[in-house]
Amino acid sequence: MEFTALQITETTEGTFERNFVKRTAPELGQNEVRIAVKYAALNYKDALSATGNKGITKKYPHTPGVDASGVVAATTSALFAVGDQVLVTGYDLGMNTNGGFGEYIQVPAAWVVPLPSAFSLKQAMVLGTAAFTAALALYKMEQNGQTPEQGAILVTGATGGVGSLAVAILAHAGYQVIAATGKPQSHAYLKTLGATDFKTREDLNTVSTRALVSSQWAGAIDNVGGNTLANCLKACKAKGNVAACGLVQSPELTTTVFPFIIKGINLLGIDSAETPMPLRLKIWQKLSEDWNVTDKLSSITTTIPLTQINEYIDKMLQGENIGRTIVEM
Repeated sequence: MEFTALQITETTEGTFERNFVKRTAPELGQNEVRIAVKYAALNYKDALSATGNKGITKKYPHTPGVDASGVVAATTSALFAVGDQVLVTGYDLGMNTNGGFGEYIQVPAAWVVPLPSAFSLKQAMVLGTAAFTAALALYKMEQNGQTPEQGAILVTGATGGVGSLAVAILAHAGYQVIAATGKPQSHAYLKTLGATDFKTREDLNTVSTRALVSSQWAGAIDNVGGNTLANCLKACKAKGNVAACGLVQSPELTTTVFPFIIKGINLLGIDSAETPMPLRLKIWQKLSEDWNVTDKLSSITTTIPLTQINEYIDKMLQGENIGRTIVEM
């Protein structure tokens, strides 16, 4: 069975090409599922994989795409039947296992989530890793005592996929939201998602030798890393939680212990890819019920065919994407 997929190939050491190729599906192994992909989503991790980042993908040729939803086409697992609607986000999909930017994926059954009845296959991809990451961040924050009554939550990188959905989920859950973005023209967009206040990228990237500054938010979901994350910690109110989700600015973190030992702030690491299945299902249930933001998804979504994926990978790397880019097969 042949199918079309985007393939990233290392032509010479350190040089990579993106092409559409015909690929043949391998035989199914034990407890594996072959899924006919209907929708995939473009994430920052996919853009890095597509440029040959070996911190994401170690071996090429490779097909990126850490998110995919579709219909079971074949299975050797008793957990699923042909025709089931399912989704896969995270684990090794799109990293070293060929991902969603192809017409079929083949994965262990242990990675597959039945499509929640609250969502269509497309809605599941608009949510995808982005909403899952944002919801996991809020879940961990609330496990550590975060409540709307403590005050506003800062979201950095607010126009990106995780940022946009974090704004929407937080607002739906009753939190005031401060959106930090380097795109002032996007304020109206962020207001529709529930943001009530704004910070500039520069506000969050100030350099100070002070270990602590005046408290400005009760917690934060940070998608940027680097100096921005350090400032999220410095200006957080006592007993607040700062969830670290990304590194588009830098993977480095230079700070002091004072936010932790003076204010009792919690720095929470959010690793959505390897979330165990019981917690993964719980987060999808929260997204289906208490934190259901499907009424906001149309304003977040740009839908493209697979043939345009290269253009949107470049836009993402240049910081031009807003919201979620969904690939319709």
